[in-house]
Amino acid sequence: MAYDVAQLLEMSQQQLDDLFRESPAGDIPNGEAEGTAIIAPGTRYSESIAKIINYFGWQGKVFDAEKGVLKNKITPFGVEAIVAKVGKGDSWLDGKECIVLDYSATSLVAHWIRDEIRLISPNFYLGKVYWGKERLIDFCLKF
Repeated sequence: MAYDVAQLLEMSQQQLDDLFRESPAGDIPNGEAEGTAIIAPGTRYSESIAKIINYFGWQGKVFDAEKGVLKNKITPFGVEAIVAKVGKGDSWLDGKECIVLDYSATSLVAHWIRDEIRLISPNFYLGKVYWGKERLIDFCLKF
C-alpha cells in the first residue's frame, strides 16, 4: 500500500508503531527529503502542529548516502545544520534492522538524539525520534 503524509497524521500511535514494525529498513536514502513531524498522532491537532513545526522549525533532511551523513533543514529559511551519521542498525522499537540517524558524535545541540527510519512506500520513510532511550515523536520523510 502506498502511504502519504495525510494518512500518517490520521493514524494512532499504535498504528504508526505497527506500520514501522511491519516495514523494511530500505536503502539509505540520498538527496533532499521533505519532512513532517507527527505529534499527537490521530488527533485533530496533528496536522496543525505539523504545519507550525514545518514553517518555523524543521523542514526535512538532506542525505549524503555515500558519506553516510545528513543535515537537517531548519528555521524558516531552510538552513542546513545539525549533522548526523547515517547507517544501518537495530531498532530500539523492535530490534529489527532500520536506518539509524545518530547525532551523538556530530552535534552539540542534538547529541542525545537518535532517529530511526524505515521505508513504508517508494521514496517515503517513517521515523521515530528518541531522546536518550525515551521515545519522543514520529516523523516522515518524502523524497
